[in-house]
Amino acid sequence: MTSAEWIADPGGLEDLCNALLKEPAYALDTEFHRERTYYPHLALLQVAFPGRLVLVDPLDLDLAPLAPVLSSDAVFVAHASEQDLEVLLRACNALPTTLFDTQVAAGFLGFSSPSLSTLVDQLLHVKLPKGDRLTNWTRRPLTDAQRDYAASDVVHLLEIRELIVAQLEKDGRLEWAEQECAVQLQRAAAVSDPTTAWWRLKETRTLRGKSRCVAQEVAQWREHRAMALDIPTRFVLSDMAILGIAHRPPASARELRDIRGLEGRPLKGDAVEELLAAVRRGKELDESQLRLPQRDDLDPALRPAVALVSAWIAQLARDVRIDASLLATRADLHALLRGDRRGRLSHGWRSHLLGEPIRRLVDGEAAVAFDGKGDLVVEKRSRQPITGE
Repeated sequence: MTSAEWIADPGGLEDLCNALLKEPAYALDTEFHRERTYYPHLALLQVAFPGRLVLVDPLDLDLAPLAPVLSSDAVFVAHASEQDLEVLLRACNALPTTLFDTQVAAGFLGFSSPSLSTLVDQLLHVKLPKGDRLTNWTRRPLTDAQRDYAASDVVHLLEIRELIVAQLEKDGRLEWAEQECAVQLQRAAAVSDPTTAWWRLKETRTLRGKSRCVAQEVAQWREHRAMALDIPTRFVLSDMAILGIAHRPPASARELRDIRGLEGRPLKGDAVEELLAAVRRGKELDESQLRLPQRDDLDPALRPAVALVSAWIAQLARDVRIDASLLATRADLHALLRGDRRGRLSHGWRSHLLGEPIRRLVDGEAAVAFDGKGDLVVEKRSRQPITGE
């Protein structure tokens, strides 16, 4: 492994950022912890660009100088970047302008959510060092093995990007990959809505009427308190406790103590009064103000079409060598079949490749058939039904 620089002082970080501002592209990865916090806490920053491989110790550094780098025109190259983007937004209040995610882009070459080690092995024939999933990245000093593993996450990324881009250009899919990476950035910038936190509760199907209103308000309170204290939501209140409160809304601290899921874990300080206030808000909330997840109101008559089209999409993914998860989800299919023009299959590259054939299929203009070799194809319908004699 190439020896990586170690930067732990403001001057070193400023010099690094000035150098990055001159680069057209750079690779970046993060190591972080969030097991006992609401927000991810950055523990290490790895950066690579031609001629330099750098590990930045962020524990006692203000990362504000990194914001102009992220906001520049340089391409931010990462692998499986979703959590890295969240960490960077939290750490320096900025996101990259242009993202190239090698995992996403590799999906357009037939790889199925590949790990970085898989890509490096198959494209460069290099074996990356294996890391310890439970390693403590906040401990100092880091061991040589930790440093080597961290550096390996970025040292090959720019070369991997070049190989992927060359093949995507050859296949005419570079723009598709860039569009998908842009969507990843949009998701990272989206602000979560605490009023929808109750959608993530287990067993919400058991809730009816006002109990759903109480669940919404209590889950929202839990989310806000977890944010304020920077602790996991489960440390504030368990899902089981919220469901118990929703089914039997308590009116007093005494009644609250009898809720299943709160036994032996008394709420402290102002939490009891805040929670009871959330319960009251839920009981007073008009059901018309309840934030409900989008209903899957697909016509039952079209459900067999979903199974049929899903089988064709799986076949198409193999034929065109694109990861099936990039092509369409079941929710995408339902949106298209409902006639929702805002769905992913009605826009961009998916519309031509998938949306239009599926619309023709549903409209009766096309049919799914076997091609005689065991593969499914969508072809023009003959309109001559074959029935049993």
